[in-house]
Amino acid sequence: MGVIIKQSFTNLITTYFGFAIGAINTLFLFTYFLEQEYYGLVTFLLSAASLLWPFMAFGVHSTLIKFFTFYKTKQEKDRLLNLILFLPLFVSGVLGLIGVLSYSFLIDYFTQGNGLVRPYIWLIFLIAFATSYFEIFFAWSKLYYKSVFGNFMKEVFHRFCISLLLLAVYFTWITVHQFIYCIAGVFILRLIAMMMYAFSLYFPKLDFKFPQNLSPVLKYTSLILIAASVATALLDLDKVMIEYFMPIENVAIYGIAIYIATVISVPQKAMHQITNPMTAEFLNTKNKKSLEDLYKKSSLNLLIVSLLIFILIITNVKQLYELIPDEYELSILVVLLISLVKLYDNLLGNNNSILFNSDYYRIVLFIGVLLVLVAFVLNLVFIPSFGIEGAAIASFIAFFIYNSVKIWLVHKRFSFLPFTSKTWLVLLVGGILSFGFYFWEFGFHPILNIAFKSILIGICYIGLAYFLNFSSEVNSIINKALRLKTS
Repeated sequence: MGVIIKQSFTNLITTYFGFAIGAINTLFLFTYFLEQEYYGLVTFLLSAASLLWPFMAFGVHSTLIKFFTFYKTKQEKDRLLNLILFLPLFVSGVLGLIGVLSYSFLIDYFTQGNGLVRPYIWLIFLIAFATSYFEIFFAWSKLYYKSVFGNFMKEVFHRFCISLLLLAVYFTWITVHQFIYCIAGVFILRLIAMMMYAFSLYFPKLDFKFPQNLSPVLKYTSLILIAASVATALLDLDKVMIEYFMPIENVAIYGIAIYIATVISVPQKAMHQITNPMTAEFLNTKNKKSLEDLYKKSSLNLLIVSLLIFILIITNVKQLYELIPDEYELSILVVLLISLVKLYDNLLGNNNSILFNSDYYRIVLFIGVLLVLVAFVLNLVFIPSFGIEGAAIASFIAFFIYNSVKIWLVHKRFSFLPFTSKTWLVLLVGGILSFGFYFWEFGFHPILNIAFKSILIGICYIGLAYFLNFSSEVNSIINKALRLKTS
């Protein structure tokens, strides 16, 4: 257990470090070192690749983790690993063939939309392919409880390399076109490093026979494929559709707002590593009381942490935009709506773990597919009418419906909700602080303004959280921190 806790803590630090590098890239290096249209191009290429890679991976990265321990002999494990290695290769080949056959259609599509994308269409496939196999080999390493290297490669490596490449563009060591090709090279390099590491942990013997119980393996793989596709589609569909309806530089502008709001989701990722196995255990042992307690506590504690980040973002966003070029300035409405989406995600607590570890995950997948179609139609309607704000409105509506349905489903099947009386108290305090500090300006340099305001918000919020006893877990952490400081 100590190894798991240690790796979880290391992965949390690595994730935050990666987000910090990404923030520097997103807010400063891209905006100052690259022309706006090329920043939009890079954002679009990576978003399109994110939509494609789950189809290439075909869900086998999750299948590997679920079924590897099911097989007891080395021969059967090797057969599973061979299936995992070659099935995505076959799927990628089929998708590549479809791409070749529809190449003229793609050329016409991007010529009508943004011709700048046209020479780089094939990079979408290449980045998606490299990402899909990276995720497979990352899952491979998790089988042996070795996640630190993979998490570093996933969260830090490519962002750091992009920072170096942006500096190379600034010093004219490479051209913008070479920079774009080099980004694809970074993803390939990341794949190779992860592959070598995974093979160093275990190298399977080549065996072209299928493993036992092939049917449940393929069935689970197909369902996970749908789940992963739904998740990525809801995250990146709006950016891809903005590229079609608007000049490509708007993708970069929207991407900045998305990245700022995404910081709110980091606590949820960290807690998921702990709550997911606990949720599965409570479901398997039918411990409904402990499951309900975990549901409510995870929701409340995630809300407390993520709401502080939400307040800091909303109250400082105007000063933050003063630090980047004027052409990237965006309506506060976009940041607000996407931030509310991320806050709602945290409010769900371990809701996803409950649904996907129970017998009701098929219902969630069906609802998710419907919501992707709804999101597509909403973007189709709102982007031409309202521009970037329309994409944010479409995403907000789609995610609000999706999350609300998941809360309703858990309530319907298990008869409990994530909310407590403290939930509404926390939201009330968060609303008051957000409105109060949003209109409070110091008149200093934006960096000093952000620093002073953040310190005041932090003191007020943490103080209120402690004295109003938002959560016993949060108070315990504050007490330990105070004892450490006074000792």
